[in-house]
Amino acid sequence: MNYDNKRFKVVTTSENGETGNGTIFLYKQNGAVLTATYSGGQITTGHILGIVDANGTIDMRYHQINVQGELMTGICRSTPQVLPNGKIRLHEQWRWTSGDKSEGVSIIEEI
Repeated sequence: MNYDNKRFKVVTTSENGETGNGTIFLYKQNGAVLTATYSGGQITTGHILGIVDANGTIDMRYHQINVQGELMTGICRSTPQVLPNGKIRLHEQWRWTSGDKSEGVSIIEEI
């Protein structure tokens, strides 16, 4: 699985998440190393650093600044699903490492 130069949008997320309809992610990949930038909706700017395994699953850390000016951090595990149209859908299980340290799930999809 190669995520290089792929863009993703949020399909759904838990109520305690900050990403949403307006958030767009741009992924870059070099070997097993994945990076991403994202913004939009409630996110002013965000970054991801992760490692992609042989099955395409991503173990990542993220940090972002929301529109309230708060710096938020977390960890996430994203499991890919290839859709019939060939696009990638990522099923994400995440946990805040700042704020209330709650957990959630999201689905993002390649655009």
